[in-house]
Amino acid sequence: MTILVTGGAGYIGSHFVRLLEKKNLEFLILDNFSTGHKDFVKNKKHLELDLKNEDDLFEKLEDESFSSIVHFAGSSLVSESQEKAEEYFNNNVLASKNLVKFALKKNVKKLIFSSSAAVYGNPEEIPIKESHVTNPINNYGKNKLEIEKFLKDISKEFPLDVVCLRYFNAAGADDKGDIGENRNPETHLIPNVINSVLNFTKLIVNGDSFDTKDGTCVRDYVHVNDLANAHLLGLDFLESNKGFHVFNLGSEKGFSNKEIISECRKLLKKEIYFEIGPIREGDSDVLVADSTKSKEKLGWKVENNSLEDIICSAINFHKNVKKT
Repeated sequence: MTILVTGGAGYIGSHFVRLLEKKNLEFLILDNFSTGHKDFVKNKKHLELDLKNEDDLFEKLEDESFSSIVHFAGSSLVSESQEKAEEYFNNNVLASKNLVKFALKKNVKKLIFSSSAAVYGNPEEIPIKESHVTNPINNYGKNKLEIEKFLKDISKEFPLDVVCLRYFNAAGADDKGDIGENRNPETHLIPNVINSVLNFTKLIVNGDSFDTKDGTCVRDYVHVNDLANAHLLGLDFLESNKGFHVFNLGSEKGFSNKEIISECRKLLKKEIYFEIGPIREGDSDVLVADSTKSKEKLGWKVENNSLEDIICSAINFHKNVKKT
């Protein structure tokens, strides 16, 4: 049976699709290409479709059958979510609800949802367990939590089993260097640091007054291929575990923005100049995962667990992008 992959032309979705190809599993990609890349799905079975258009979703997939859905599609920039609250609600919450209606009508039994550590807000305890209180401080996190709650309610009333994967900071790129993190505008630190060197662009670090050891915010970086693998493990998990489940996905290591810049400086062998800008609304001081549950229940392993591996893979991708 076929796996429906929404947002399969995006950053994490494209790496999951590559994993499916390696496993010789059937899939269909849905993407509206608002941020996804058409070159990421070249020669792959895909359909251009916006999940906000419920009629289009049902009509274009009327004759298709799916064993499961892996839902990556949505808007994902924290700072932008504060400026475009209605757009983010429509792209994330409304679109997800349309997808769930479709899943129920087509009798799909399994759904994996890309959630986020943003649901925790400013955590009271580090590292963060799945049982930690959820109190998002930005619209992106609020969207993700609203979808989680909706899926939890649906799973109680209908035969749809759900795994929500709360990502910490996705980073890095595939070893081939042809897919990776490439947004416009880019807001994530690692690609911005690399591009400041490769493309001679200005680097702004958002804030140095966080409650951390060097004043810059601390994040848990996890390689995108490790995230991709967790989705397949989530589908396997649902074979014998019904209902609604939540898992953190992180490396369990925290690095400050200044530590990331220092590591990039070492690996690029270039001086990196940056300016301190204002703190972005909705940014937490520290987000570091406790991924024990994912390891024990899903059998998940962080295979690309060094910061050096993550950054080197990202450098390789961005050098390839620059060449093309």
